[in-house]
Amino acid sequence: MNDSAQNLVRDANDIWRAGVAAVDSARLVAAAVSVQSDRLNLGAYRVPLESIRRIVVVGAGKAGAGMSQGLLSALGDQWARAKELSGWVNVPDDCVRELPGIRLFGARPPGENVPTPRVIDGTRQILGRVRNCAPNDLCICLISGGGSALLDLPVAPITLADQIGLIEHLSSCRANIQQLNTVRKQISEVKAGRLAAACRAPLYALIISDVLGDPLDVIASGPTAADSTTTEDALSILHQFDPDESKMAPSIYAVLRAKNRPAISSAELAHVHNVIVGNLRVAIEAARGRAQQLGYRTEHTVPTALEGLAEGIGRQIVQRLHGLDSLDGRNAWIEGGEPVVQLAEADRRGLGGRNQQVILAVAEALLSSDRGLKKKFCALSGGTDGEDGPTDAAGAWLDSASFAAIQQLGLVPSHYLVHNDAYHFFERLGTLLRTGPTHTNVCDLRVLLCE
Repeated sequence: MNDSAQNLVRDANDIWRAGVAAVDSARLVAAAVSVQSDRLNLGAYRVPLESIRRIVVVGAGKAGAGMSQGLLSALGDQWARAKELSGWVNVPDDCVRELPGIRLFGARPPGENVPTPRVIDGTRQILGRVRNCAPNDLCICLISGGGSALLDLPVAPITLADQIGLIEHLSSCRANIQQLNTVRKQISEVKAGRLAAACRAPLYALIISDVLGDPLDVIASGPTAADSTTTEDALSILHQFDPDESKMAPSIYAVLRAKNRPAISSAELAHVHNVIVGNLRVAIEAARGRAQQLGYRTEHTVPTALEGLAEGIGRQIVQRLHGLDSLDGRNAWIEGGEPVVQLAEADRRGLGGRNQQVILAVAEALLSSDRGLKKKFCALSGGTDGEDGPTDAAGAWLDSASFAAIQQLGLVPSHYLVHNDAYHFFERLGTLLRTGPTHTNVCDLRVLLCE
């Protein structure tokens, strides 16, 4: 690999990591929380500490460990002891660490974004702590991406197996995150504002958003927000993907049709205050700033709506690269999002994630394009949480040298695409992005460079 190509790969990784560093969960929470004299600042809210008997911390998400650390750092040992701070936060197993007062509970294995029996156990612990809050307590809820799977308690008689079947079927049918969460909210004891409604104390939710546009009722399925969807909406989605009601458990349909669980209203959540402390915009703007520091003329876009299939995003990226290729000098495009992956049947499905699928689609689109790129390029896409599907990679990149290697090795991207096997494709090229858990989650971040 020549120096120019190496520099582009180095710069793309540098720019991507700068974006992720800007949404470091501990940093975001510490910036939003402070103590001034005898007043606790939570975002724009001010809470007199003298009015608080104790502080109860709960939460769930991939950023839970960092958010907990940031909160403890902001409060300081003196106030944490004085207010008898205690807490329970559900996190992935690889995010567990020892913290004073707050139990980080490993509720699922890394890379398996579905509920487990431990999720149910941990959620019961969280719900119990919330219900035990007195009016003169303060409840702080830490919410981040991955919370939908890490915080759940299905409505009886729905079982955990029923719920997993629902998630796997809708995901395999290309249901987007909003459709999936619309259904999950209607069959849960804690989603759609029900967790917060169970609390008698003032509740402040600190939220790192992993949903485009930051809708409070969608992030982690809205445990602290009133819901705008209904059981009829959920049934409509199920009938779209299961028209004859044969693919999912009868218990799910029975609960939805019973209509004996009225939605939580905004009035019931008057004691709740939601604070967005970080999102994809923060990461994109930081990445753009780093690209400019490195000498790139930079454009960026911050999406607010759901994206389509990964293959379509890959083709869009190739169009972006052609645009950069036509410009003089060093140019960068920074963007983000969360594409959908059409899953192959389980018996022919390989290994990969949506970011790897996107970059593999870039390779396929470049190979089938009637015009090549004249300049050196690099396209990188990675999940800001450090997880991309059930793999040990955050994503992947494709540059001029690895694209040439594809042709030399005779690799066929389309074959790997239809089998969702991008991981083994990029493993052969040595272009998997591996970071380990980042303790944050604000969707996916993509960096395109050309010079």
